[in-house]
Amino acid sequence: MAYAVIKTGGKQYRVQEGDQLDVEKLDVEVDSEIEFTEVLLRGEGDSVTIGAPFIDGAGVRAKVIDQFRGPKGIAFKFKRRKGFHKTKGYRRHMTKLEITSIG
Repeated sequence: MAYAVIKTGGKQYRVQEGDQLDVEKLDVEVDSEIEFTEVLLRGEGDSVTIGAPFIDGAGVRAKVIDQFRGPKGIAFKFKRRKGFHKTKGYRRHMTKLEITSIG
């Protein structure tokens, strides 16, 4: 089974065909195709190709399934012995992808 390591949103993901993953928000429509050209590594069986930093001509195609907001996170700040504490919540905007092909 072929796999690849792609870079998007400042993070790296190891993907295979059929995988579904959540990444930082991409500005694309739902049910559209997107291609990632920043492929750092591609492997199939015993052969592995490593880029420097990216592999020329390599691409990973994915279908956008959903745009959503991730789970709630909490940022809590306090200063000891001062009576100061502050709580702030946030939810990241995410994109759910399904990998369709590795080329």
